[in-house]
Amino acid sequence: MPAKEDKRSRILKAAVKVFAQRGFYNAKVSEIAKNASIADGTIYLYFKNKDEILISIFEEEMAKFISKVRKEIESEPDIKSKLRIFVKTHLNFVEKNPKLAQVFQLELRQSNKFIKEYAGSKLKEYLNVAGDIIEEGQRHGIIRKDIPPGLIKRALFGSLDEVATHWVLMKNGKYDLGKSAEQIADIFINGIAKT
Repeated sequence: MPAKEDKRSRILKAAVKVFAQRGFYNAKVSEIAKNASIADGTIYLYFKNKDEILISIFEEEMAKFISKVRKEIESEPDIKSKLRIFVKTHLNFVEKNPKLAQVFQLELRQSNKFIKEYAGSKLKEYLNVAGDIIEEGQRHGIIRKDIPPGLIKRALFGSLDEVATHWVLMKNGKYDLGKSAEQIADIFINGIAKT
């Protein structure tokens, strides 16, 4: 079993590299296999096609991110600090994983299967982490109750997604994502805080 998981993991890592270098459409399964040091046919023991590889990368990396951000916020009692942690963790993840960020921000959107068929379980879970913070803030009178939590969490995600995409397109590092995280957190916290 460990060898089986090792091959699957190697395939996913190789796919991130190939998708980032060649783009999703131009990437070939044979290139992924070569980068993973396995035979071409071995990939099909684990995945049906390139789209399934791409979706698996998204699901597994989002699961890691969700686990990390939950750990970071679980012991923090302050709602505003929780939101700051959420924003910083998101953009820190982008900055520390530029190839993966490129795959998420650009290549994932090239997959018709992802766009049309993805049920969104990990994306929903990610949004719900932010939504839970917002709802907690509303219950405690810290966040305005006149704005629906669903709207706030989607607006926050949209901001983070756009900043991450712009950073990737600017070839990773034309501006400081840490500073951007602080600014985005300030905009949202000041905009949704109960006065």
